[in-house]
Amino acid sequence: MTKILLSLHVLAAILAVGPVTVAASMFPAALRRTTGDRDGARTTLQTLHRICRVYAGIGIAVPVFGFATASSLGVLGDAWLITSIVLTAAAAGILILLILPGQDRALTDTAAPAETPAPAAAHRLAMATGVFNLLWATVTVLMIIRPGSTTGA
Repeated sequence: MTKILLSLHVLAAILAVGPVTVAASMFPAALRRTTGDRDGARTTLQTLHRICRVYAGIGIAVPVFGFATASSLGVLGDAWLITSIVLTAAAAGILILLILPGQDRALTDTAAPAETPAPAAAHRLAMATGVFNLLWATVTVLMIIRPGSTTGA
C-alpha cells in the first residue's frame, strides 16, 4: 500500500504542482507584453491564470497523499518531513495570498481599455512566483534526499 500511496503522491506533485509553477512563471512575462498586443496577451493571461487556479485546486491531493504516505512509512515526526510540510504550507500561502490575487488584479487592470498594467505588478508577481518555485524545489530535494535515510547523503 505504501508504494501505491507514494506513487500517487509523486504523480499528484508532478501533474498538479508542475503546471502551476510553469504557468505562474510565464504570467509576469505575458503581463509585460500586454502593451503591444493587448487582446492576444490578455487571452494568454486568462489561460495562464486559469491553469494556476485549476491546478492549485487539484494540488490539494499532493499533501493528502503525502500525509498518507508518511503515516504508512512511520515518518510523520521526522525533521525533514516537518520542514517539508512547513515549506509546502508557505508555498501554498504564497500561491493563495500573493500569486492568484495578483494575477486577478492584473487581469482586471488589463480589462480597462486605457489601463496599462504597471511594471511593478509584473515584478511583484515574478518575485512571488520565484519564491514559490524555490520553496517547491527545496521540498523536492528534501523528499529525495530524506536526511537520515538509506538513500540520503
